[in-house]
Amino acid sequence: MVSRKFFDRIDSIQLENITKKYNDNFAVRDLDLEIQGGELLILIGPSGSGKTTTLRMINRLIEPDEGQIVINNQDIMQFDPVKLRRNIGYVIQDIGLFPHMTIRNNIGLIPKLEGWSQDKITEKVKGLLDFVSLPPDQFLYRYPNQLSGGQQQRVGLARSLAMDPPLLLMDEPFGALDPILRRQLQDEFFRIKQELGRTIVFVTHDIEEAFKLGDRVAIMDGAELIQIGKPEDLIFNPENELVSDIVDSNHKFKHMDALHVKDLMTPMDDKYIFDANLKVSDAISRMTEYNMELGVVFNGSDFKGTVQMVNLLKYEKDEKLHDVAVPSTVFSPTHFVSLALSELKNKNESFAVVMENETPQGLLLSNEVFLKLI
Repeated sequence: MVSRKFFDRIDSIQLENITKKYNDNFAVRDLDLEIQGGELLILIGPSGSGKTTTLRMINRLIEPDEGQIVINNQDIMQFDPVKLRRNIGYVIQDIGLFPHMTIRNNIGLIPKLEGWSQDKITEKVKGLLDFVSLPPDQFLYRYPNQLSGGQQQRVGLARSLAMDPPLLLMDEPFGALDPILRRQLQDEFFRIKQELGRTIVFVTHDIEEAFKLGDRVAIMDGAELIQIGKPEDLIFNPENELVSDIVDSNHKFKHMDALHVKDLMTPMDDKYIFDANLKVSDAISRMTEYNMELGVVFNGSDFKGTVQMVNLLKYEKDEKLHDVAVPSTVFSPTHFVSLALSELKNKNESFAVVMENETPQGLLLSNEVFLKLI
């Protein structure tokens, strides 16, 4: 009888000659892939290339027709599939939270099924909420429909970590979010990734996300693995035209000295503009309604700074935004990108507000700019 905890850490995962067909169509064909323990491996490719099917075969949501998947030298077909999945965290784009259950019960579902005491579950959930920057006293007994999209995604990640799995499978977790929120959560997940020390297999359609988060990137097409390597390997030594198109689609070589902030900023619409006299509680409600995590604060035409959801949650609800807004760097659209990035680096800041004639135009996100300049 195999124990409940199949593995405390991942040394390696081998997919050997894996094939999956539906009628006469290959979903995955003759796939050989080794995932190294502790790495974040990205699977990327066109729709229908086999990325999600590959991910789901690792936790046996889908069974391969041919081949073998081996974790730490053990064939996963030896494991009970339900118990196997409880040893693997799984995060999806649609999150899949149960709407009738509180956040505490959503995150604590598997520990409950494993027979944990109520007190132990509550303590575990509180710790996980802290880890994903959601204050437990505010979120423990809320329901999913009371949370923004970013907060729900954090809960989904916390739920996947409830049993301390050494392996995480993530299927386009940020794919449905707007660009600014997606970049913020990518930044936060990068921090979490460093702290977790887990092995992660991550499916995305976004090459910028792949290069930002991945230790290695595996490109798939037509149900087959085309090329795998570090981002620089794919950029400088693409296997074929498809790989070249994928890695170059948003990463054309550019002369940075000739670029202006307006060329690389992320546009920002009116929903991101907050009045300085707004209460913290109202700002949180608005961010939740519009699925945002960042606001730009003005007192009339006077720019006061920025606020972020993760910080607002720490303040008293009746405080005003003019008291909690954080001063932020401002650039004009015609500011040179090279100078802007240098200034942000010296200030140890990750973004700036782009303004023209006292009107906000967008955000300059340093990580996104670097990726576009590759």
